[in-house]
Amino acid sequence: MQTPATEDSTHDSGQPPCVLVFNANDPSGAGGLSGDVSAIASAGAHALPVITGTYARDTAETFDHFPFEEEVVAEQARSLLEDVTMQAIKVGFVGTPENLSAIAEIATDYPDLPLIAYMPNLSWWSEVQIDLYLDAFQELVLPQTTVLVGNHSTLWRWLLPDWEGERSPTARDIARAAGEYGVPYTLVTGIPAAEQHIENVLASPQTTLASEKFERFEAVFSGAGDTLSATLAALVASGCDLGEAFVEALGYLDHCLDGGFRPGMGHVIPDRLFWAQADTEDETDEDEAEGPASTMELPPHDTQH
Repeated sequence: MQTPATEDSTHDSGQPPCVLVFNANDPSGAGGLSGDVSAIASAGAHALPVITGTYARDTAETFDHFPFEEEVVAEQARSLLEDVTMQAIKVGFVGTPENLSAIAEIATDYPDLPLIAYMPNLSWWSEVQIDLYLDAFQELVLPQTTVLVGNHSTLWRWLLPDWEGERSPTARDIARAAGEYGVPYTLVTGIPAAEQHIENVLASPQTTLASEKFERFEAVFSGAGDTLSATLAALVASGCDLGEAFVEALGYLDHCLDGGFRPGMGHVIPDRLFWAQADTEDETDEDEAEGPASTMELPPHDTQH
């Protein structure tokens, strides 16, 4: 399962690989560009974020989205691509069919770069906006997508809306539907499994390629999909075989969710920097006894204007 690469996109082993990221700003820090950047950095790559708009949201729900004009999105990306050699592209939520068109046109000019596309849950949006966005994604972005990433129920409703089988569609059923638009690989997450587990499956239209099961967390998370797809893009950019990238990305996400935290009153956010946290058990009595050399209190910012 090798992802395509050319001489132009091969990165210098002396520096981190570069991932061009299209996504919206998420002010809660749960997902969006901030989630992409931290996940990609954790995987050893360098993210070049192209902001496509911004959510109005907190840690519990999304209230609205304000997109950038497609010219603004295209100008950001073109400026980077003329300067930096990329190894992969990641596409998250970009807000409008026009932005999808601009991104698709850019991707057409770089056909050898692996493109990882993530489709989030859009249930917070209006039905008209959802339909227009999904139709444009199918027509413009899927034909250029290397790996499509999404939750089982989200991809099911999108790609198999007329499913009438007695059983739920399998990951291969969804991959086959995506394959009709030219997608060679689909990563389906969150498939219900026995004994409080969920299954994550990498499939092609022809077969199931890899599968990993994890114990279901009781908490409700925001940002898991962006974290997984960004990590996968970073690992692919680093030259990992797709099967290896699949296993590594899921393992990283599992650790992020296990260390997840709730900064507000809403959902739990993945701790994408879990590996950087100090291990308090390893602190010595000497370190604890020393303490800070001095104390510098920060004054309140109560200047009157």
